Amino acid sequence: MSQPTVIVVGNGMVGYKFCEKLISKSSRFKIIVFGEEPRHAYDRVHLSEYFNGKSADDLSMSSLSWYADHDITLFLGDPVQEINRVNKTVHSAKGLTLKYDYLVLATGSSAFVPDIPGVEKDGVFVYRTIEDLELMKSWAVNAKVGAVMGGGLLGLEAAKAVLDLGIQQAHVIEFAPRLMPRQIDSMGSGMLQSKLKSLGLNIHLNKSTQSITGDHAITGLKFNDETVLPVDMLVISAGIRPRDELATLAGLQVGTRGGITVNQKMQTSDEYIFAIGECALYEGMIYGLVAPGYEMADIVATCLAEGDKSFSGYDMSTKLKLIGVDVASFGDAFVTEPDCRTIVFEDTHKGTYKRINITTDGKYLLGGILIGDADAYNMLLQTVNNKLVLPPNPEDLILGVRGGEENASAGVMGLPDEALICSCEAVTKGAICDAVTVQNITTVDGMKKCTKAGTGCGGCIPMVKDLITGTLKANGTYVKNVICEHFDYSRQELLDLIRLNQIKNYDLVLDHFGRGDGCEVCKPAVASILSSLWNDLIVKQAPIQDSNDRFLANIQKGGTYSVVPRIPGGEITPDKLIVIGQVAKKYGLYTKITGGQRIDLFGAHLTDLPTIWEELIAAGFESGHAYGKSLRTVKSCVGSTWCRFGLHDSVSFAIRIEDRYKGIRSPHKLKGGVSGCIRECAEAQAKDFGIIATEKGWNLYICGNGGSKPQHAQLLAADIDSETCIKYLDRFLMFYIKTADPLTRTATWLNKMEGGLSYLKNVILNDSLGICSQLQEEIQGLIDTYHCEWKEAVESPELRKRFAHFVNAPTEKDPNAEFEPLRDQVKAKEW
Repeated sequence: MSQPTVIVVGNGMVGYKFCEKLISKSSRFKIIVFGEEPRHAYDRVHLSEYFNGKSADDLSMSSLSWYADHDITLFLGDPVQEINRVNKTVHSAKGLTLKYDYLVLATGSSAFVPDIPGVEKDGVFVYRTIEDLELMKSWAVNAKVGAVMGGGLLGLEAAKAVLDLGIQQAHVIEFAPRLMPRQIDSMGSGMLQSKLKSLGLNIHLNKSTQSITGDHAITGLKFNDETVLPVDMLVISAGIRPRDELATLAGLQVGTRGGITVNQKMQTSDEYIFAIGECALYEGMIYGLVAPGYEMADIVATCLAEGDKSFSGYDMSTKLKLIGVDVASFGDAFVTEPDCRTIVFEDTHKGTYKRINITTDGKYLLGGILIGDADAYNMLLQTVNNKLVLPPNPEDLILGVRGGEENASAGVMGLPDEALICSCEAVTKGAICDAVTVQNITTVDGMKKCTKAGTGCGGCIPMVKDLITGTLKANGTYVKNVICEHFDYSRQELLDLIRLNQIKNYDLVLDHFGRGDGCEVCKPAVASILSSLWNDLIVKQAPIQDSNDRFLANIQKGGTYSVVPRIPGGEITPDKLIVIGQVAKKYGLYTKITGGQRIDLFGAHLTDLPTIWEELIAAGFESGHAYGKSLRTVKSCVGSTWCRFGLHDSVSFAIRIEDRYKGIRSPHKLKGGVSGCIRECAEAQAKDFGIIATEKGWNLYICGNGGSKPQHAQLLAADIDSETCIKYLDRFLMFYIKTADPLTRTATWLNKMEGGLSYLKNVILNDSLGICSQLQEEIQGLIDTYHCEWKEAVESPELRKRFAHFVNAPTEKDPNAEFEPLRDQVKAKEW
């Protein structure tokens, strides 16, 4: 008996997924795939990462040999041009005519290009394929001002691409009165807009483009309000248009506004032809996300394999990181009172906006919007989809439980087995738990191979991790908190092993206690351990550090760096202020007073960093370690010296504390504060450690967090003198350094600690473990070996060579070289 032939028209993500689903369900079909693009299926969801160094091969969804290995015939660069429904054949651009038994249209969508005069000019692009990105890269070399037409999901992804290309000015043009009008409300849009502005994007709302100016190449955009925006590059990302032209030619039913009409089985008006993905129109709706496309692919594959599955719409909740900003909407995001009750949290300082809509009786969650911090998205979506009853204080869903953090794995384990954890691959909680229990899958990588959970957009991976851990614990299995697959030790265990064996470089650590070549998880973790133990110069570990530690400065947008000298306690002399001003003027740096009471200098070029540091060091400054996982600042109020409410000299004590712990490396950054009275002007209770003056001495608070998940510090000791305060701080900080997981802030560390604050008090105050003298000795060793990293880098010829773009670049500037000022700089002086 001959095999039925299934021809797939389209080799995008959904077309590829259909092939994968069908071969997993049945081996009786002969599969033929036609792809319009010259390359096989790749991940279009993460297309913008192409500008961050990912190659086309990195984005590929499989190897080219995968098709042959599964007896799939693949024709690339050969689009189908005609369907003969009577003879059940397709005809391709290269002249192939092949017969089908079943035809699957996965033609996807094309970029919607508005009919604007001048749209055909050079320098105008769409953002859809790798080939589009290649054209953009070539043009951007000579472009200075770029614009993106469209402020929706695709438009903001395109805006990120424009920024990644190094364009000097970037603009977003949106016809609607707010960004992302289909996903977020006006308040959320306003928050997103302010965050994007801080990243260098210029946002133009309520703008309708009348024409594109220029002779052969674009020179500007003219709007209906008669204003003109000069640009020399435009990316159009104003929406999508379903690719239904092939279906229309074949006489299949299509929607009045486009899209191939399908039923619950994804069948078109021809029972032997199916449509899936962005070309399919189900009950008047086009589903423009990959997850519903994958669901459609699974439905058709199931039906062809004689199974029973139907499409009944799809949840369009989504979570994305747009240009480094978390954006999410879920459930019914736009329902308003009186049909619901709304809880809103807005923090304009940190750029977070959270809104949840609950039923009028307060029992169920209907939907919501998250901007700036979307960590809770997965659990919120599960709460909506599974109609879970809300806690007595529903605001806890977005603010967290005050006084501690919920056990994430316990929350996930409380979901029903049918809860959909990975929407891209339709993997349920029950399937993940069964994989752990029955097949002994204990890692995320293993779960990806076993169930494919987490292989799509990746947003479900935190929940998958929690389910693996929760299931193992429920089964009575001891769960070891290892750093990564290359080390069978926790950070604390590895720190002890390195210290006991006196090992001082990564290769030896890997040889003694690990395996393989290491990864981006364990390399920085080991670097942190080595720094915390031996206080060695961090740049000596450059191969296992990220770019910030490698060059002792924070890299900023456009590839320049920021320089932050230490200003202990925020106290600075007029002479030092003058030096900072002189340096900023000399090197053309932008200056900004930070939230930690010091001055940040932005825009430094890599080659200028050593000379900038030399001038600052000569004036008495040191590195502020703004780039490292170490103590950043100890903030202070003016204290009793100036303030009429001040009880003690908070400034002097803050300076003493900051000078004591400066340069000490830790699992995450550390911030402190000292307030001279209970009015708390230094906000000490929002810091990793905070000290507040009392009538009898000082109150010491620990484990606060002022980040995206704010948490008040908790009182460790009350009414203590300065020396006792420092003694307790020594013990606390060293215990944290030795026991916290990588990249764990003190607040999270305490929340996860068994016994919580009571246990920590016993260790720090009562010496219940008998280790306090050791903790004090170890931290004193780090204090005694402090060095200014900037100073050591500029005084070492070998280290100084690293601060060059090329290995053969001269380390000193030629004093005879003269440079003509840039045209823009000349204009600026004229203005």
